[in-house]
Amino acid sequence: MNIKELVASMEIELEAAQQREMRARKEMELILATTQQEMRTDLTNDEDVRFDSLKETVQNARVDQASIQRKLAKARQVQADEARTDDDLTHATTPAGLPQQDRTARTASVSVGREERTYNKGNDPVGKMFLNDIVRQFTTNDVRAAGRLQSHMREEQVDRSQQGMELRVGEVGTSAFTGLVVPQYLVDMVAPAVANLRPFADICNSHPLPASGMSLNISRITTASTTALQASESTAVSATAMDDTLLTFNVQTAAGQQTISRQAIERGTGIEDVVMQDLFRQYATSLDSALLNQATTGLDAVGNATTAITTADLATIYPAIMGAASQSDTATRGMAHPTHVVMHPRRWFWLQSLLTSTWPAFSQPGADPQAVGTNNATPYAAGASGVMPNGMLVVTDANVTTTALAGAPTGGTQDHIFVVPQVECHLWEDQGQPVYIRAEQPAAASLGVLLVVYGYFAYTYQRYANAIQKINGAALVAPSGF
Repeated sequence: MNIKELVASMEIELEAAQQREMRARKEMELILATTQQEMRTDLTNDEDVRFDSLKETVQNARVDQASIQRKLAKARQVQADEARTDDDLTHATTPAGLPQQDRTARTASVSVGREERTYNKGNDPVGKMFLNDIVRQFTTNDVRAAGRLQSHMREEQVDRSQQGMELRVGEVGTSAFTGLVVPQYLVDMVAPAVANLRPFADICNSHPLPASGMSLNISRITTASTTALQASESTAVSATAMDDTLLTFNVQTAAGQQTISRQAIERGTGIEDVVMQDLFRQYATSLDSALLNQATTGLDAVGNATTAITTADLATIYPAIMGAASQSDTATRGMAHPTHVVMHPRRWFWLQSLLTSTWPAFSQPGADPQAVGTNNATPYAAGASGVMPNGMLVVTDANVTTTALAGAPTGGTQDHIFVVPQVECHLWEDQGQPVYIRAEQPAAASLGVLLVVYGYFAYTYQRYANAIQKINGAALVAPSGF
């Protein structure tokens, strides 16, 4: 590498040493804070050993930094000298026919240190070691597995504290969960499979879930100020005291489980892909289904059913969608704007199958004026499936009920269409690592181990009445062939 690249490499090496020191110091502070919080006068044996190890890490990191800084100072001096030489050569005259010297040929090599996580893409690309450690620590009290899991959780605690977030483990509740955070790269790895089962959740207005509490409160202004024309000079002007009402909604738990045989754990190959993805799919499906179908608070329950479709044709359904958008826009009056149309995939494909000889009077830029909207040819849950003529995006979600009756959530074969402002679909989830995993009591008689994935979330669409609009009706039964 040339001198510029060498300096950059040394700067990276210095930053890595500084990060090692900072992480160790943060963990030392965390150990002391835990002792203080638990009102203990001394550290436990494990904490004492870990604290001494961290002190050694800090000392070594500082020695490394001093050495790197000395090398870096010399390298920067060489870089400065070379820059001056380049500047002199730039202003010098090169004799005709003689090539200029290649001043980028000076090279050097450097080894840049890097601190890897306990579980990373290099040593555990599909989560096999992580999953096996969970099971072995639980079933056999494997010391090495327990040590790796403890190191992983310490890394998560330090990273969360640096990001201003709290790692939520050992929470007090009905089930007193104590879970292991799933490594982020494994969450990212299975994200396509997970996202396929939460298309609506993925478009919601996302917020970080607070570190504590089992309910959230939002203040809603229910009595607004008033203004009016003053009757005459020096007379009283309009005066109304503002008032608010708390909107309270619960923090909930979404969970999924999978039982794995001991034979599969100890002798199987490739099961980690299936197990991890299946657990994540169950978690995602449970969360997304709750957002759409939960009684009282779900999208289906909150949606204002202003239009009941009785004729299954484009001339009826398209104006109903535009009417629902108008109702949503009127209800929020500038505080929000309808942006998405949410429907079951079968309804979207049925809409695309309809034929017409008439078209809307208005279309959006980029849309064929002789078409009622556009199809993006996007795979399921990979983005907006299409665009309505007024620019609203179409989201298809297989969790939309297909067993509804007009005016009732279940019992028929109807699906519903929702018109929503994305900014008013609020979803609170843990950031970074949305799920936790733990092993439960093994099914001894059948040599099975139960793995549970769970996470906490909260949501609301109720800041503004009628912001969410729902289209239902007898014509929305299962379309033939779809």
